[in-house]
Amino acid sequence: MTSYVPVDTLEKTEEALARVKAAQRIFSGYSQEKVDGIFLAGARAANRARIPLARLAAEETGMGVMEDKVIKNHFASERVFNHYRRTVTCGLAEEDKAQGWRKYYEPLGVVAAIIPTTNPTSTAIFKALLALKTRNGLMISPHPRAARSTIEAARVVLEAAVAAGAPEGIVGWIDKPALEISSLVLRECDVILATGGANMVKAAYSSGKPALGVGAGNVPALFDPTADVLLAVNSVILSKTFDNGMICASEQSVLIHEALYDRARAEFQRRGSWILSPGEKEALRAAMFVNGSLNARVVGQKAHRIAALAGFAVPESTPILIAEVESPEPEEEFAKEKLSPVLAMYRASDMDEAFRKAERMIEHGGYGHTAAIYADPLKAGDRLDEFIARAGTCRVVVNTPSAHGGIGDLFNFKLRPSLTLGCGSRGNNSVSENVGVEHLLNTKVVAERRDNMLWFRVPEKIYLKRGCLQTALEELKDVLGKKRAFVATDAFLYRSGMIRRITDKLDEMGLEREVFFDVEPDPTLSCAKRGAERMTLFQPDCVIAVGGGSAMDAAKIMWLIYESPESSFSDLAERFSDIRKRINRFPVLGRKAYFVAVPTTSGTGSEVTPFAVITDDESGLKHPLADYELLPRMAIIDPDLHMSAPKGLTANSGVDAVTHALEAYVSVMATEYTDALCLQALSLLFEYLPRAYERGAEDPEARERVANAATLAGMAFANAFLGVCHSMAHKLGAYHHLPHGLANALMIEEVVRFNASETTARQTAFSQYPRPRGLERYAEIADRLRLGGDSLKEKLERLLEAIALLKERVGIKETIADYVPNEADFLARLDSMSLDAFDDQCTGSNPRYPLIEEIKGMFLNAYYGKSRRKEI
Repeated sequence: MTSYVPVDTLEKTEEALARVKAAQRIFSGYSQEKVDGIFLAGARAANRARIPLARLAAEETGMGVMEDKVIKNHFASERVFNHYRRTVTCGLAEEDKAQGWRKYYEPLGVVAAIIPTTNPTSTAIFKALLALKTRNGLMISPHPRAARSTIEAARVVLEAAVAAGAPEGIVGWIDKPALEISSLVLRECDVILATGGANMVKAAYSSGKPALGVGAGNVPALFDPTADVLLAVNSVILSKTFDNGMICASEQSVLIHEALYDRARAEFQRRGSWILSPGEKEALRAAMFVNGSLNARVVGQKAHRIAALAGFAVPESTPILIAEVESPEPEEEFAKEKLSPVLAMYRASDMDEAFRKAERMIEHGGYGHTAAIYADPLKAGDRLDEFIARAGTCRVVVNTPSAHGGIGDLFNFKLRPSLTLGCGSRGNNSVSENVGVEHLLNTKVVAERRDNMLWFRVPEKIYLKRGCLQTALEELKDVLGKKRAFVATDAFLYRSGMIRRITDKLDEMGLEREVFFDVEPDPTLSCAKRGAERMTLFQPDCVIAVGGGSAMDAAKIMWLIYESPESSFSDLAERFSDIRKRINRFPVLGRKAYFVAVPTTSGTGSEVTPFAVITDDESGLKHPLADYELLPRMAIIDPDLHMSAPKGLTANSGVDAVTHALEAYVSVMATEYTDALCLQALSLLFEYLPRAYERGAEDPEARERVANAATLAGMAFANAFLGVCHSMAHKLGAYHHLPHGLANALMIEEVVRFNASETTARQTAFSQYPRPRGLERYAEIADRLRLGGDSLKEKLERLLEAIALLKERVGIKETIADYVPNEADFLARLDSMSLDAFDDQCTGSNPRYPLIEEIKGMFLNAYYGKSRRKEI
């Protein structure tokens, strides 16, 4: 790209606009295929930069939560890309030859994008991607207090787009925002896409150019008598604390039917919310509102900091401050938009009163934006329809955290993902929808909460019981007609002669074979590439992975490279928030070779999972890849192959299996299908793992039961996924060279305590998971293991004691320090290790969404042990 000249004067702004217009004229002639490639490149680049951009935005503005800004950047890239990836935006869009009717799409020209300080990077990503998808040019006017982060987000997308073939200069920006410069951009562009405060939107509509501006939000959330109180309260907390309440669609007030009021109030308090006393309420009112306007010092701040500004103290863990009020009129400041974790709460004698108060709040502060209601659609009867009709908004979200529901795609399916939410004619806006690549009518959208479709996928064939190996291998030739088998294993199994059980049978059947035995522990990408090169030379129609998790993981990557040598590892290793909506898709595997997994250890479950963990030679980091294309087609669980496993391997792999079952059971993606597997696996492991460890081959029953348990746990987490324990174990193992199972063992008790917290406000945003349930789920495990205990907390403590005892019986020490004695080295790596663990693929399905500092706290607790443990 050419050297960049800062745009900080009127003359330079005119020159920048000319460059964008010239680039757009070229861009308008691009084909759909070329545009889609540019769109993909921009989305991919923004997704990869989601963490540094979030950190920059948080540091520059001093508002919100960095980790939540990561989610918003992820949303703006991944969800927006996924929604529009197949949308036609170029040339002929629809055609009815019988009627002689066609519709074409053409770009508008140059879009002036006004970016708010509340979402400086995610909104810039969102608008840049919309412009690229629609062949428009983009000129960005950042907020003065967020210019650096907004410009960096635009730069990331622009450079990727140009590298993919977009004209240079298709995206421009103002480096030093000023009134005269911004006014020039608004006058000279073709259309304005405005997100921000009321004055800014009014200026956009007054510019004389078409404008897509949005109004303020003042979302009321109503609790109908039929509402699920736990769902409602925890959804409000989830939404209201997200990025410290800065999303315009987050709840500003809750109006609760009196039949539910006391229960809802108690649940808010149980989850750590602070109900203001009369004195605290008045002190907060004075601090938050100056001459009737919101004090900018509270926007996007944590609850305890806002309380301190008002002169009183609340615990740092407090998620939201709640003011109990009565009036919905403009004179009541708490009835207005607050852009912070501060919530107004109303008691309603009946739903008509709730409707009337909600109407008033919408009219004087959020006309046309969003409203929310919690109700049982089957039991609420006409009340739900009445609220939908009476709400003067363009969005009504039902049983949904409104911040997440309003922006679309996270808790509903038909509401398009957007960070610019139109308010229609009610809010003096030109668009009533979530702004996207096309705008049609002034409409109202009702989006009811829906659970995501889930799945249960396992290998098509699983053989088990002692001696099943021979029979299973015969099927390769007799049933599947295979002729050439590539065996991937490690040097120990090869030299010990164990691999001959397979190679001799292949020879007997007349299959040609090749053995690759160069797989090392914690296999690297270079190792997998060497194996793939051997595969390519041999051209097998069957791949047989033999060994522990390392051999199977390496073989999966070899298979992937062999089947699809053009695939980019960095693309496939990219994180996703939803496996079905990932930006980078896996190629279809199995067209060249049938994959068979034969475990010789009991723990990883890799023989029945779509996961492969591989180490990047350059960075030293472990990358967990996940896709159902990596799922083996056949798994052979022959306990005869497990009998001679040494004690250390038995312990580490066995506790790894325990961790698989524990994490899958509390995962936000757990189902009845996976629950049964988890509970059975844990029952077997707690009973038989100590025997397998102590007696080895002398106790074949224990060996077989542990082998079965490991595979059961594998099938469970193959479908429910894992959690933050594995995220931290991947990084602990990579940074300090600890075996994976041991790393999990050192972290699991900390994670159990973390997930079992009753006061956490930060549950993972997954529509199937309506409220924090970690404590309940761990208590269910304790019941299955018959550990006793009268209360949920007592059952939790019994489970933690049982885990500690199991680890002790298999020779695992208590702390990380026992294995990593260099404290200075551990502390020096801690920040990087914590950030990498946060970004690990397994974090997304953990029931409690962890902040980086909380991960760091768990690492420290696990390092020092009970003597210096702190609550997270």
